[in-house]
Amino acid sequence: MKNKRVGSRTVEMQHMPSIISTASIVGPKEGKGPLRDCFDKILDDDLDGEKTWELSECKMMKDTIELAVKKSDKGLKEVDYLIGGDLINQIWPFSFAARDLDVPFIGVYGACSTMAQSMCLGAMLIDGGFAQNVLAGTCSHYCTAERQFRFPLELGNQKPMTAQWTVTGAGCVLLSQYGDGPKVKYVTIGKIVDKGIKDGNNMGAAMAPAAVDTILAYFNDTNDDPNSFDLIATGDLGTVGKTITLDLLKQKNLDISKVYTDCGLEIFDLKGQDVHCGGSGCGCSAAVFSGYIYDKLKKKEFNKVMLVSTGAMLSPNSTLQKQTIPCIANAVVIVNE
Repeated sequence: MKNKRVGSRTVEMQHMPSIISTASIVGPKEGKGPLRDCFDKILDDDLDGEKTWELSECKMMKDTIELAVKKSDKGLKEVDYLIGGDLINQIWPFSFAARDLDVPFIGVYGACSTMAQSMCLGAMLIDGGFAQNVLAGTCSHYCTAERQFRFPLELGNQKPMTAQWTVTGAGCVLLSQYGDGPKVKYVTIGKIVDKGIKDGNNMGAAMAPAAVDTILAYFNDTNDDPNSFDLIATGDLGTVGKTITLDLLKQKNLDISKVYTDCGLEIFDLKGQDVHCGGSGCGCSAAVFSGYIYDKLKKKEFNKVMLVSTGAMLSPNSTLQKQTIPCIANAVVIVNE
């Protein structure tokens, strides 16, 4: 078998899978942001007719999966694998969303890096000949994430200015061995990076070094030109994390400032919406990619994009045990060819 590894951590697709459809659903706050016209559906309220926020997150994910399939020429029976997860313990919102779909399911946890992680795994399954069609996606919900990782909303705790707003949103892509659409060319799997930050309200600073590690790995492996990209988008670093990322990369003689943005800065109006440093959560990069970025790729306004979803791998237990925050970033390069 031909070696598909490029350098130490990057894989080049020999038979590049196409992204033949995507779907995105977001909450009402996200629906008031600058990307409001890019999403397939905006919820009227955070419960969406359900009794709990967690059940609302399940429904949002299931609806997004089904919509991604509906927008393609495929049916659920033609999908070989469904890959995804979320932020909540035992990834139960995504798992419960999958229980009625009758599709082989691979549950994954990469915290907020889950969108790119799922796309990486799906692309490798197809390129390796193990599948023809794979659904990859993830979701998050502001109210469920706050309840698990910080404080129940009923307490009304004040957030520090370094905090971010977990996106209520879901995104899903349908990858296929055949079909038209932007193609996955490279994937770079991240390593755990922990710089000793303990503050769960300063996630951008915690995750930025992981983003830097993965971005550097890709460019060292491929010798690619950063300015050949139309866009390099990290997942949810916010204003603090984006600044740190640019500074650390420049220290390594890599300047991506002309093509770099962060999904957490794109999804909200930082001046008009009270989100402090920007958006975060699995649904952040998932909804921005499946909506805004994919639309630009389909229209060929973007022809080469790197999505670097970033995740903080903490848990309520690790926080109570006073552990620092280990982080990861996974990257996927999508091209029009």
